[in-house]
Amino acid sequence: MYKSIILPLAKQDIKEVAKWYNSQKKGLGKRFTASVRKKVSYIRENPEHIAIRYGETRTTKIDTFPYMIHFTIDEENKTVIVSAVFGTKEDPKKWTKRNK
Repeated sequence: MYKSIILPLAKQDIKEVAKWYNSQKKGLGKRFTASVRKKVSYIRENPEHIAIRYGETRTTKIDTFPYMIHFTIDEENKTVIVSAVFGTKEDPKKWTKRNK
């Protein structure tokens, strides 16, 4: 199994989305963060099973929420590096700007 690192901007993404979901319905933000943890756990077990989408960045949808986890694999250190959590309907330019 791979280790995982969630970069600060990805942590910020998660926090902001969870806050927004909690403003919609109490407890929904916790469900979102639990879904993120579950998906990251899956990624750690099977990172190579997820398709590459941009350069070396792979993406996978979070179950029951319209968000994608963006990550890369550091094979040398057996680490998955989560760089972003973006909504599926967000402008792809947001990723392009962050990935520079």
